[in-house]
Amino acid sequence: MTPRPSPPVRSPLAALLLVLALAASVWSHPVPDLPVRSHFNPGGGAEIRVEVDPRCFEADPETVDYFQKDKIESLSGDEVKKMKERADVFIRERLRFLFDPIGEVKPEFVWEFQKLGDGGVPFETDDKALLKGSETVLVGSWKATVVAGMTGYRIEALAMTPEKMGAPLNVMFLNFIGGRPVERYAVLFPGETSFTLDLTEQEIFAAPGGRTDASVGVQARPGDWLSLFGSEIKRGFTHVIPHGLDHILFVLGVFLMTRKWKPLLLQISAFTVAHTLTLWLASAGIVRMPARIVEPVIAASIVAIALENIFHQKYTHWRLLVVFAFGLIHGLGFAGVMSTRLDSNSSLIVGLLGINVGVELGQLAVILIALLATCRISSAASYRKYVVVPGSILIALAGIWWVIERTLL
Repeated sequence: MTPRPSPPVRSPLAALLLVLALAASVWSHPVPDLPVRSHFNPGGGAEIRVEVDPRCFEADPETVDYFQKDKIESLSGDEVKKMKERADVFIRERLRFLFDPIGEVKPEFVWEFQKLGDGGVPFETDDKALLKGSETVLVGSWKATVVAGMTGYRIEALAMTPEKMGAPLNVMFLNFIGGRPVERYAVLFPGETSFTLDLTEQEIFAAPGGRTDASVGVQARPGDWLSLFGSEIKRGFTHVIPHGLDHILFVLGVFLMTRKWKPLLLQISAFTVAHTLTLWLASAGIVRMPARIVEPVIAASIVAIALENIFHQKYTHWRLLVVFAFGLIHGLGFAGVMSTRLDSNSSLIVGLLGINVGVELGQLAVILIALLATCRISSAASYRKYVVVPGSILIALAGIWWVIERTLL
């Protein structure tokens, strides 16, 4: 009697891909970070602006599409009022505003729906087609006066209890004096407090001749850059693991073509260079593309990479060009999630370096996990039959669902 062949080695990667593909059907629209922009103007006038994505009020924000302007306009007055009240509660549960030596101040925000990612700039076009596809956020504005004796301003990102955790958000602490950005900014995770912005610089506004040299005394120091760099590394990593499911699937799609280190590193490096370029261009305000275009293309890139794995068995350098092109699109996706324009050249360089180091570490972690999950499968034929093909099919199906969901639903 001829003995039966032993069953093929099963890989934990197949189970992981199945879980990720199933998760993809309910997780596709990441929530932008929470920017807090504070403006201190000549004469002591001040304004604090916060941006809240209305999807944060949902039980599963990532499963809900961005609120479009035409959808907001279809809401009743009571519905709009309730959303503004929820935004107020949302901020109070997550942020504390502190002015030295007074202590905590509780701003009374006035809320309006405005465009995502513009720092609270109102809609400024009569193009109905453009307005229809404009993603919106709730922007809260609080105007006050910096009185004599106030010396510092900072914010605290409150630690969230499990029942109030909601969407995972980083808080961006951004400040402007006399219309010019303060070089130093902060990325806050729950439970962290920002640096203290020196408000004694308000004295320069009363200088003879109306001088408003806002660059005096607000430059960052080397220690500030180091702190910022570390925070941005953490932010970049967490936007891949655990929050960047579409990014994870794309990287796994890249991995499934080959497990050899050289082509893997070449592809990941090409991907990193590409999304670094477009993330910088988007953060500097040079390139803009609405999420309704970027997100379906990102989903299509996942499908394309997965299908290539199925129909092409060997890696070629042509794949580098494909990965680079898709990396450009993924960079725009990261810019949309972070929703922060960095106006300062110094902060832009340090911040983007940190973000991209974090993203690269996240990508390498995904690759390392995939390698460990498949290291026991030495047969190239078994690896392709039981890991590459079924894994790529799962990834392609997740990408196809995202394309449909992001364009039609």
